[in-house]
Amino acid sequence: MDRLSATGRRLAWAGAAAVPLVFLGIFFAWPVLTLVGRGFFPDGALDLTGFADVFSRQRTWRIVGLTLAQSTLGTTLAVLLGVPGAYVLYRCRFPGQRLVRAFVTVPFVLPTVVVGVAFRALLADGGPLGFLGLDGTFVAIVLALVFFNYTVVVRTVGGMWARLDPRAAQAARALGASPTRAFRTVTLPALGPAIASAASVVFLFCATAFGVVLVLGGIRYGTVETEIWIQTTQFLDLRAAAVLSVVQLVVVVAALLIASRNRTRQERALRLRTDEQAGQPLRLLTRTSRRTSPNSSSAPVDEQRGLVRRTVGPGPDLLPAVVTAAVVLGLLLSPLAGLVLRSLQTPDGWGFANYVNLGTTGGPNALTVTVWEATINSLRAAVDATVLAVVVGSLVALVVSRRPRGRLARRAVNFFDAAFMLPLGVSAVTVGFGFLITLDEPPLDLRTSPVLVPIAQAVVAIPLVVRTLLPVLRAIDPRLREAAATLGATPGRVLATVDGPFLVRGLGLAVGFAFAVSLGEFGATSFLARPDRPTLPVVIFRLIGRPGAENYGMAMAAAVVLATLTATVMGLAERMRTKEASQW
Repeated sequence: MDRLSATGRRLAWAGAAAVPLVFLGIFFAWPVLTLVGRGFFPDGALDLTGFADVFSRQRTWRIVGLTLAQSTLGTTLAVLLGVPGAYVLYRCRFPGQRLVRAFVTVPFVLPTVVVGVAFRALLADGGPLGFLGLDGTFVAIVLALVFFNYTVVVRTVGGMWARLDPRAAQAARALGASPTRAFRTVTLPALGPAIASAASVVFLFCATAFGVVLVLGGIRYGTVETEIWIQTTQFLDLRAAAVLSVVQLVVVVAALLIASRNRTRQERALRLRTDEQAGQPLRLLTRTSRRTSPNSSSAPVDEQRGLVRRTVGPGPDLLPAVVTAAVVLGLLLSPLAGLVLRSLQTPDGWGFANYVNLGTTGGPNALTVTVWEATINSLRAAVDATVLAVVVGSLVALVVSRRPRGRLARRAVNFFDAAFMLPLGVSAVTVGFGFLITLDEPPLDLRTSPVLVPIAQAVVAIPLVVRTLLPVLRAIDPRLREAAATLGATPGRVLATVDGPFLVRGLGLAVGFAFAVSLGEFGATSFLARPDRPTLPVVIFRLIGRPGAENYGMAMAAAVVLATLTATVMGLAERMRTKEASQW
């Protein structure tokens, strides 16, 4: 009987893994491999001369160099600015802290088109910082990438920092180490896995940025991502696009492997700390902290976590507080404020004319539908994509959260996890164009179907759902499942009564991320959205490319609408966030 029960459990988990794998295979692997195959098998036979042709072009090496340069600089600045932010927002306390945390999250989920438009509104001639002459420059692109990825560092490193036992650093201070030396020799090594994990993810996002680079840099400062789009849509050179897609895929896989390895180290460190604290009374930890901390009078203990949380004030906290305030106000808030101001500026002065014009199709040959109709299209597609992403992502998270004892089973789980992270880095342009050339024949002729856009958006959103739910499920003590099984609960009942409540706790943030990302997805949607059913990001990009002050003003107003929708969704999701939820 026990053997039959174990076989049934294995079959159940195999079925839970099979559903996401089929979805990933049909709607990700098949389109991507088909597009790549058309580049390498132009006449039905393998032809690798495309590599030699593409890499013999000076343009290719310039594009690769720009991609590496912007990714390296963007990652470096994001880490240097994000680590102080992680300390202030997760290790200190001050009035309005939850509000600032929620605001810092908004840039990450803003549509890339909105970020590009916001920086253009800030830096273009006539904008608040137009006198700096940074519009359309490499510096503007790097600043926009830091704006977009700052929250990745803050949430990843901050989540780790919030759980670090402060007594080691306090002991170093008690032995005479300066605050700087204690941080450098004790705290920083402990944060190493989180910083490395955040840096690898940020590098991945910078290397695959599409909308930001397309809006701010155009052809002059293109990257591998935008070059794939140009070669596919303008030159119709599938071979060149395939070669570049393979190069990008290699970089993505390397970055994901590094991120996965460091994430595993981070989770192991957190588990060790949790196990250590589980056997220590909170009273002992409180007494030890007060005895060894030189700032115990201003460092009350968080009774839920047993951690010291300092009140921001003069002293060693002043520098990170100033840096964080400068980033939040100067880098994060100013582009959004500049966007709002520019949306209120009209040829006749200040007013709401640009918002009134959203009910029209703009200037001659600008749009086929009004901006409000495009907004409804975006909301409908985002709802459908969110449902798909949450269902598939929840199954993936449940499977990956298991820690099998066998080496082969562990490798299978790790491979399963890595496979569903690939859509984060593979060009959305590749996915979108792959849809067009694969899903065009029965029984999967979806070219005219309204579900095509939501499916593509769900493919992009699933990795974020997994990364949001996985820490919540891995926070479950395995002994709870063992106890429930010992008391006679069936595997299904164990899943419903033990894993179920934890899964529900993380769904709020997962739904918020999936909806926000789907709402602003632009790369694949730019290929798949029909002219009579465009989404809001597609409409904004079209308005930017049309001449005339009326169209430009409408683009600014439409970007404000899209940013407001995204911020509202994430604000609601942040209120439902649990402490175990993803640090993204």
